[in-house]
Amino acid sequence: MEQQELFKKIRKIEIKTRGLTRNIFAGEYQSAFKGMGMAFSEVREYQVGDDIRSIDWNVTARFNSPFVKVFNEERELTVLLLIDVSASQNFGSQSQSKVDLLTELSALLAFSAITNNDKIGVILFSDKIEKFITPKKGSTHILRIIRELIEFKPENAGTDINKALEFTINAIKKRAIVFVVSDFLQDANYEKSLSIISKKHDTIFIRTNDEREDILPKIGVVDFYDPETKSTFTINTNSKDFQLKYETWRKLQKSSLQSLANKFSVDLIQINTGGDYILPIQQFFKMREWRRKLQ
Repeated sequence: MEQQELFKKIRKIEIKTRGLTRNIFAGEYQSAFKGMGMAFSEVREYQVGDDIRSIDWNVTARFNSPFVKVFNEERELTVLLLIDVSASQNFGSQSQSKVDLLTELSALLAFSAITNNDKIGVILFSDKIEKFITPKKGSTHILRIIRELIEFKPENAGTDINKALEFTINAIKKRAIVFVVSDFLQDANYEKSLSIISKKHDTIFIRTNDEREDILPKIGVVDFYDPETKSTFTINTNSKDFQLKYETWRKLQKSSLQSLANKFSVDLIQINTGGDYILPIQQFFKMREWRRKLQ
């Protein structure tokens, strides 16, 4: 890709996702994710309704009037994006491919993070760790992330979510918010590492999907190519038996992923190529805010 074309693409994604962050997701991201602790802010006079457990007895005794300690939430968080760059992400039957979708989603989450003064890092993975961008702050850092997502060419084609989770467990020591962005076509061989990472970090799955993967058209005998295994196979798409088996398999994939997420208290966001990803992200932020208020 030529530099001028690359710059235009980066700029287009930046303008769109930064605008969404400022105009639609302003405040919602902050409300959705809790800080890592409470920091002392000030001492002020007691007001009706204040928790008596917050009274500062030393200051109260000195001034002969009740005073309370005020604490503010420590906001600085670390957000880590685990992004599946395997060959299956290049597929797209709509107005965009899955890799285009995950690029916009990643930029949106990254701008939401830096708007709230959080660090953002990225792990690009296939069936190996392709690249690790350490968490940092700042617009320059985000533009580097967007550029990497647009330009990056993975060395391998397969998918291994387990390796990405294990790498994160070892590389990120401080509690973080971890988004795993993938189509999750791989069989779930990562229960053990998911169990560990979901206890250590606030973990969220974002599943990218294309509607053509859910329902295959009836177009007769077709040769299919698997870009991850580089194998070719022939299928009669008109076969009722095949259509039923394929539909059952796809439903089982979705339900299994949801069950896995439920088992380890991992949030799951489903997003389709060519569709509206703003509403699912908004609903996720609002759900997290509602859950926090109940805690």
